[in-house]
Order: sequence, then structure tokens, then C-alpha cells
Amino acid sequence: MVNGALVIRHWGAPISGEISQISLATQNSIANSSWDEPQNPGFMRESARGFLGRPTLSGHRNGLAWSTKFEVTDFHHVENKCAVTLRDFHAELEINVTFELDKFGVLILSASVKNIGERDYSLNEFIHWLPLPQEASETLDFVGKWSNERQPQRRKIQTGTWVRETREGRSGHNFSIADIALTPQTSFQSGQAWATSIAWSGNSHYLVERIFDGSQSIGAGEILLPGEVILKANEIYEAPQLFAVYSSAGLDGISTAFHSHIRSRDVHPKRPRPLTLNMWEALYFDHDEVKIKELVDVAAYVGVERVVLDDGWFHSRRNDRSGLGDWVIDPVVWPNGLAPIIEYINGKGIEFGLWFEGEMVNPDSDLYRAHPEWILHEGDRTPPLWRHQLVLDLAHEGAFNHVLEQSSAILSTHNIAYIKWDHNRVLVDAGHLGKAGVRRQTQAIYKLFAELKRRHPGLEIESCASGGARIDLGVLDLVDRFWTSDNNDALERQTIQRWTSQVIPPELLGTHIGPTLGHQTGRTIELSMRATTALFGHAGIEWNITQATEEEKLHLKSWAAYYNANRALLHSGQSIRIDYPDEHGYLYGVLSQDAKKAIYAYVQLTPTVVINPAPLKFVGLNPSATYSIKAVFPAGAPRFMLIAPPEWIKGIEISGSALMTIGVTAPILAPANALLLELTQI
Repeated sequence: MVNGALVIRHWGAPISGEISQISLATQNSIANSSWDEPQNPGFMRESARGFLGRPTLSGHRNGLAWSTKFEVTDFHHVENKCAVTLRDFHAELEINVTFELDKFGVLILSASVKNIGERDYSLNEFIHWLPLPQEASETLDFVGKWSNERQPQRRKIQTGTWVRETREGRSGHNFSIADIALTPQTSFQSGQAWATSIAWSGNSHYLVERIFDGSQSIGAGEILLPGEVILKANEIYEAPQLFAVYSSAGLDGISTAFHSHIRSRDVHPKRPRPLTLNMWEALYFDHDEVKIKELVDVAAYVGVERVVLDDGWFHSRRNDRSGLGDWVIDPVVWPNGLAPIIEYINGKGIEFGLWFEGEMVNPDSDLYRAHPEWILHEGDRTPPLWRHQLVLDLAHEGAFNHVLEQSSAILSTHNIAYIKWDHNRVLVDAGHLGKAGVRRQTQAIYKLFAELKRRHPGLEIESCASGGARIDLGVLDLVDRFWTSDNNDALERQTIQRWTSQVIPPELLGTHIGPTLGHQTGRTIELSMRATTALFGHAGIEWNITQATEEEKLHLKSWAAYYNANRALLHSGQSIRIDYPDEHGYLYGVLSQDAKKAIYAYVQLTPTVVINPAPLKFVGLNPSATYSIKAVFPAGAPRFMLIAPPEWIKGIEISGSALMTIGVTAPILAPANALLLELTQI
């Protein structure tokens, strides 16, 4: 604390020493044409304390109490957690903040704003900010669109404020799952990185600010629409939490911390992640019990453990233009209901899952005809259609209860272990009873998921939003799987999965073998590449496998057995992305925590520009131990472009130090092919 302000002097590598001396050492000079005494704007970044950048809090009381000067009134510190209360008795506000550093190096920031006055307080914004050292001169964030989520972009930090916003009413395809500051030298394995990830599924923003005095900060928070938070006397606004990680071991160090933190949660899935067949790209809306039984028969032969019936099972749903909102089984398509097909699937030893999109409604539905007022809207306007649908206002008690009771009724009367919950459109003009409603909508879906899980113990929920548009730390504790992207093209999935796993561990990411001819790109990719790509996640299939050849079915069966035998490692080990020197390829894998076993994929994305690609070198092994390394082909061999591959592919024994320093020769693969490697300590 400095002059009553809460000041964060350092966020980064661990340090020791007397805090008063550190404070003295970091006090700024008194510059020409500046303040007569050093100013310490602190955590709240206030104009009243001489700060000229973006503040932590912004708001007012009908134009008054617009400027704050908070003072620390309570400070409690126990081990790696501290709780601080700040009050401004003029503005009549109280801020409570906590900082908790877990054993993995994840810093969790929580904050609340309380109105301790009598008059209403309009809160415009609350942003969590952390300081950045000046060596953090670049940022890495992620952009995207439908079927092309989480594409990296790296840029230099310059004077001013860089803001990445998502205003879709969901985290979105263009949501940056993390904002990472780094040095120009930072890579996957080395260098410093400072990462933030906001735990919120609604509108949000990430910010990096460098002001003219040379100081720079990184922040994130919820975007509040006008009037969304007006605090009455004694009311409290709880800001979304911010999760922050510092790493001196590059981007993989960030991933390791996030993955370890997520895996340590009490609600993290404990049982092995079932091999899943989703029927969407096999059936689309053509629901037919005979076809589904044929598909299930092949799935059982292959070794599938869960089958999911996707869109099209409910009232009048023969295409995407009608039926959303009417969550009752369509008697035309399912004259005997879903019970017989579920029993058939369960009889094969396979779990059953079902698709919902409860936040949406088609104008052509019984629900909308009965309650057109239950949509998110402003005034007498109807928002523009997106995929022929509108958004239900789940903050409306009637709409919420309708969705909860209809979906719960289906779950109560059937043996359904899993639901895939979709969200296929953005929120615009999203009003709730005349007020902006995005924040309430986000809170409502959290409440809905929590209640479904309370009513139906053991139920697993997949967060799907037109693919990967709701993957965030806000909904994390309420779901058991994220659908990573609607794009099942294995070549595109390589990058999508690579960067989604920057924060989310692979066992929570749905990774499916798509059809031979990709439905999103029209590209034909060999099964071995599709299967290797799908292996590094919560694996599954999204393909009409009744059309697979007998050889392909045998390969799928072998691949499923390999996934089952190795998923304990794939879903608990350290994810590693090698800084491979050739742009044409990726080298990545999973290393067991004791460094005794690893599974790697070498992927050739594009044609090589030299005859022999760069050697395959690994990290994290025991240098004094001996390892066997060999190629494995659970779904058939990749396509090589050579006369003979290197001899080591059949298997060799070599030291860990040699594998890390010299490596093994990379085989020449055809583009869009992958080689799977096993490393085992002898």
C-alpha cells in the first residue's frame, strides 16, 4: 500500500527480499513537466491519483461520483492468498478484491463492487489490470470465424491501448481465449510470457495499454452494455474472474500451468473420456431408425463408447427453419419415441447422448407462436434472423422454465448420459424487458446448466456454439467437453486444436475423425492423417462409417483400441509443441509426468522446400535414460514421398540426450499426412 492505494509492484518471476526496499527501488523519478511528487495510481488506476490511462472502474450516480479515490481499509494475507477491501466514502463505493496464486502458478483475480450509498450507481466498466515489464514488447492473441477458430496473431506493443472485443453475446468464434504478452524471443519452449484469460461467456474484452511514461499493463473484463449494471443501495456487482499465468518456459509453460490448474478441479472429469460418435455429418436431418441402427452396428464393431443423436429429433424439425423451442420428440420421425433406439444403443454397450439448442427459437415453432414476447428484443423490433432463428430471453422466468422443464423431461424419461448443447447465432439488439440483456442471458445459461446437472446427477454437457464459439473459463466448471470447431478437416484442425489447447487441456476438447471428403472444405484427406489428428483430444468420429470400406473399418477398430489403451497418457501428460524449424511441419505430443512415455505426431502440412526436412528433436526426456522410439500405425501408414524411409522408423534404442540434441531423421511425407511416434524409457 502506498498513500492508501493498493499497488502491484511486480507480476512475473518469483523474487525475494524486503518489500519496502522493493517499493523504494521501483519508485519513479520526478520528471520535468510532471507531478511535483511521485504518484502511485495503484490497482484502481485512478485519475485522482494522477493516472492518465484507462481506469479499472468507470461509473457515476446520474452524472455525479464519476471520479474515485479509493483507500485500502482492510488487508488480509494468508499464504498465497490476499483479500483487500478498498472504500471511497465520497463516491460511496466499496471494492473487494482477492488475489490467489495456486501451486501451479495460476493467479486468480476476483473482484466485487458494492454500492454503500443510498442513490443508484451506474457501473460502466470494471477491468482487471496487471502490470507488464517493458521487456514484454509483443502480444499474442487469437482471431477466428466459423470453422476457423483461434488463429494466432502476434504484434508489437506500441504506445496506446490495444483492445480485442467480443460482442456476440457469447465468447464467440473471434474470441481470444487468452491474451499473452511476450518477448520477441519467446517460443513454445523458452522465453518469458504473461497470459490472461477471462472467465466469462458473454461480451468481453482484452486490453494491452502502454502510456507515454513507458508503463504498460494487460487487462481484461466484461463489456457492460448501457444500463446493464445499476447498483441500488447495498447491491453488489461480481466481476468475472481473471486467470493469469507467468511463464519463464515459453508458451508451453503457460499451457502446463493452465492444464494443471484445470485438471486439479473437483469437477474435472474423472473417468476415461468415452470414444464418441456424433451422427450429425452422417445423417444431418435425415433421421431414420433403420439407418441409425446400421450406423450403431458399425460403431459397436469399431469400439465406439458413446453415440450422440444430433439436430432433427424434435417437433417439426425436418430442416433448420422450424422447430427450435419445441423440445418434444417428433412423432412423425420417431413414432415409438426415442426409448427403443436408446435401448438398442445401450444394448450394444454404448451410451446415448442428445443434441439441444435451448437458447434459440425458430419463428416457425409452437413456442414462438404462443410467446413471441419471450425473445431478446428491444421495443417493438424483431432482431434480424440468423440461421432462421431468434434468441430466447432466458432471463425471462417463463422462457427459462420452458427450456428447463422440457429438456429436463426428456432427460428424466430416457437413459441419456450426455447432452450436446449448441448456440448457433449471435446476440444483437438483445433486450430484456426494455433493458440490455446480454449479462443476464449469460448468467441464465450458467444457472440452467447448473440446474440440469443438479436434477440429473452424472449428466455430462458438451458446450457447442456453432462449433467452437463458447470455449472459455466462465462455463468451464459447468461443462465436461468443448466442441472445438465445426470444421472436421484434419489439416485445418491441426492449427485450431494447437491453439485451443493453449489454455484448455486436450481431454476437454472434442476431436473427431471427419469424412474422407471434408464437408467444410471439400478436401480429401487420408484416414491415417484424420485419425492421428483426432487422437490428441477427447477423440471421436463424425462420419457415416456405414460407407467406410472394410479396410477402413479395421483401421478404425485398431485406432479405437489404441485410443483406449493410451488415453490415460494423452489426457494427463504434459502437452508439448516443439519449435520445429521447418514451416511446413508441426511436431507435437504428450509426455508423461515422469518422462517415461511420450506419444508424438509429426505432421507435414505443406510440401517441403528441401529434400530432407529438419530432424525430429524432442524435449523433456531424461537425458541419461535410454528410450525406444518407433513409428506406430493404428489407422494405417501415412503416405510417404520417398523410395525408402529411414531405418529407425522400425524402432531403435537411443539416449534421451541424443533424442533431445540430435534427434532422428524426419521421413519425407506427402502433404497433409502425419506420422505417429512412441517414445518409451527402457
